[in-house]
Amino acid sequence: MKTDDAFRADPGELLFLPLGGSDEIGMNLNLYCYGGKWLMVDLGITFGDETTPGVDVIMPDPSFIESRRQDLLGLVVTHGHEDHIGAIPYLWERLRCPIYATPFTASLVRRKLADVDLVGQVELIEVPLSGSLTLGPFDLEFIGLTHSIPDPSAIVLRCEAGTILHTGDWKFDPAPQVGEVTDMAALEALAEEGVLAMVGDSTNVDVPGSTGSEAELVDSFTELFAAQEQRIAVTCFASNVARLHSIAIAARRHDRQVALVGRSLWRMHDVARENGYLLDIPDFVSEADVGYFPRNKLVLICTGSQGESRAALARIADQAHPKVSIEPGDTVIFSSREIPGNENAIGRVQGKFMSRGVKVITERDHHVHVSGHPAHDDMVQMYQMIRPEIAIPVHGDARHLAEHARLARDCQVPQVQVPGNGSVIRLAPGPAEIISWVPVSSLAVDGPRLRQLNGEVIRDRRKLLHNGAVAATVILDKKGYCRLDPMLTVTGITDGDEAEEIDDLLIDMVRESVDGLSSSARASDDAVVEAAHRAVRRVVRNEFGKRPLTTVHVVRG
Repeated sequence: MKTDDAFRADPGELLFLPLGGSDEIGMNLNLYCYGGKWLMVDLGITFGDETTPGVDVIMPDPSFIESRRQDLLGLVVTHGHEDHIGAIPYLWERLRCPIYATPFTASLVRRKLADVDLVGQVELIEVPLSGSLTLGPFDLEFIGLTHSIPDPSAIVLRCEAGTILHTGDWKFDPAPQVGEVTDMAALEALAEEGVLAMVGDSTNVDVPGSTGSEAELVDSFTELFAAQEQRIAVTCFASNVARLHSIAIAARRHDRQVALVGRSLWRMHDVARENGYLLDIPDFVSEADVGYFPRNKLVLICTGSQGESRAALARIADQAHPKVSIEPGDTVIFSSREIPGNENAIGRVQGKFMSRGVKVITERDHHVHVSGHPAHDDMVQMYQMIRPEIAIPVHGDARHLAEHARLARDCQVPQVQVPGNGSVIRLAPGPAEIISWVPVSSLAVDGPRLRQLNGEVIRDRRKLLHNGAVAATVILDKKGYCRLDPMLTVTGITDGDEAEEIDDLLIDMVRESVDGLSSSARASDDAVVEAAHRAVRRVVRNEFGKRPLTTVHVVRG
């Protein structure tokens, strides 16, 4: 089915359209449409890697809904993780719609808006836990869940065409340590009412069994801390407020104070206390005061669980942190999962510690992490409870979505439709099916600008990273022949003794190619540029197997 640049929604159809989050884990942007009105659920980011040089933050391009923003009722947020709210400060001005979120999530969004001076412009509406509201043809209900951040909610969307359960990220945890347990009664009541479609998390579909409870970690950390004689550092996701609580309880059992090291941890701490969490544990120590405590009386909680080079843990590993040090005999605990793609960065940080005699403990060594997402058996339980007519797997790459689809079919869900970013899925009337595709792309934060991730700037940067660059200046006489040898700058391709030899070869080939053109071609700058390009590419490909980023300047005398 071809992409439809001018797609128009039929007011009588109930549609689901993901613009992000259905071909990858991250940058979630989901759209629902009925009665000619659109509703957005989540607006998140993902992070760059070695394939996106110079780019740390990536987000979905909202152009499709931006062009229809007069019919956009609002943005509803399921919870406060970056892959669900991180794009709001970058993209809100293109959408200019109200934002609806529960209190903890609203506090995080408000801080993000304050960072870009948008607080006074945005209509940010707090919805109470288990609250409800009506937006256009949709009646919305928030159902409290558990996850690895406080106040996550599933969103129920009711309209004349049917009822949809959009799960967001979730798990079943009978003792989450922070926040309420999943509102099973509300889910069971919804199931009795009847659910047309469930749009659900696929992250851990391939993990057998059930996801563990956060409560398990309190005793596990207590046991682990007992065996450590010197300073302990734990790294985890800053948003995992329950993990901060678990670590603090275990530390208190061993008469250790807990320090937070990293700005994002303190920001999350402030939001948590603002919303009534973390009030039953001692105050945390600031990193400025770490040096006043004996090494065996302190636990550090540090940012940087994914090996981020600018985070606190990496700076400590490099012995570059101005306030905090980890010494031989100390212990560093990685209380998080490795996000695919971050293995090398994490390994580098761990290696630096181990080379200095620091003990490193991960979930492979001890029970120090539980996921915030449902494993296989949890998902089966959810399907058996909700009994939807249609299953729509989201929040995963192609492998996750396919496995989720198989699980839903095994659970006897009558219809399963696997989306991709840009797929317009009709949920009603009639059977669920993809009826169209709309254009999708990704945006990269590049300094103060947003650029197309597949645009020329990022492509050239990637090419320069992997293949080097050659810049040539060709100086021509009045007849278009080379008046002087071409001037060349070669970057990232040669070094040492070979550089001069290759420069000479390039000069000869460029001059030969340009001088060999016909008189009419030599009169054309474009023809001269192309001839020089071909010569440079041929030499570098033959000698080094590279395809360099090549620029040619023509100067006529």
